[in-house]
Parts: sequence; C-alpha cells; structure tokens
Amino acid sequence: MCGNNMSAPLPAIVPAARKATAAAWMVRSTCRPVMPVSLNMNMAMPSWFDIIGLSPDSQEDEVGIKQAAENVKALIDQEVKNGIPSNRIILGGFSQGGALSLYTALTTQQKLAGVVALSCWLPLRASFPQGPISGVNKEIAVLQCHGDCDPLVPLMFGSLTVEKLKSMINPANITFRTYSGMMHSSCIEEMMDVKQFIDKHLPPVD
Repeated sequence: MCGNNMSAPLPAIVPAARKATAAAWMVRSTCRPVMPVSLNMNMAMPSWFDIIGLSPDSQEDEVGIKQAAENVKALIDQEVKNGIPSNRIILGGFSQGGALSLYTALTTQQKLAGVVALSCWLPLRASFPQGPISGVNKEIAVLQCHGDCDPLVPLMFGSLTVEKLKSMINPANITFRTYSGMMHSSCIEEMMDVKQFIDKHLPPVD
C-alpha cells in the first residue's frame, strides 16, 4: 500500500487474474510519506508518523498516528466497496507499518480477519482500556513476530506489546514468535510463519 502523502494514500494496483475474495495488506516501509522526523533531527524521511523517542515512555505523535490509521481505514472501506468483505482482510506490516496495523485493527469498526505485526510495538498503548476492548475485533487473530537481537525496536517492546494485547483481546488468538539472532529485519522462518497465518485465516472460498 503506497501513498504520496498522508492525506491521499494510494494502493499499488496489480491486475487480478480472477475476482479477489480476500486481501492481505502489508503497510510497507517503502510506501511511507516523507515528513520531518524528530528523532532524525527534524530532517525529512519516509515515515508514517513522527517518532520522538525510542523508549517505552517516549512522547508519541498522537495526531499523526490517528491520521495514518484513518487513511488505512479509508483504504479498507474502498476494498469493501470493491466487493471484499472486511473479515476477509488481514492487515500487517514491519516496524512502523506493524505498529500502525495493530493500532488500526484495535480502533476500527471494520471487522478484520487478522493482523501480522513484525518487529513493532503498540502505539498510544496508554490510550487503550486496562481490560478487554468492546470493539468488533476483540476476537481478532494476531501474529506478532520479533527478533531477539533487534537493536532498533528491542524485544522488550514486543514483549510489552503482547502482554498488553492479551489484556485487550482473546489471548488464545495471539501468537508471539521470536527468532534467535534476528535483528531489525526478517528471516525465512518468520516468512513461513506469516504464510501459515495467512493460509489459516484467509482460506480459499468457492
């Protein structure tokens, strides 16, 4: 999913071989809009929202995160209008994209099939209730993956996120995988786990 700016994101269009019945969207880092980022000395760089710090208690860009989530929700609405039920859509991403996917899934009124959250964290976690959420995605399936040697988004962020998620949605539907030696990147084992998750939660339909 690509966007030229935060107010008008545009999906990459690939001709379909047949009518689509499901969608697995990865909020890709290469498609982020360019904006000044506080952590980068306010220099412009691709980013879904501003990053002010890298500690669990750092200030967050609430306005930017919420705007980015609204843009993703608008794209989900468009897919629904195109004939794909929202419960046949998996949202996912890596790092910022994974963070945005989690936040969107937990705040949208669109029932989704699942979330793939890779090497990321839950943004604005203090804004969520201490107990279970009451939204349509309280039973959503989540695959969360993290490398145990990630120097950019440490494993601690993933561990804090999964514990928060377990208090908000059905913990039986949450899978947390860690990968030995993996940094802020990916590996074959992780991609196989992602494939299995998508195959399970988006089975073919007649």
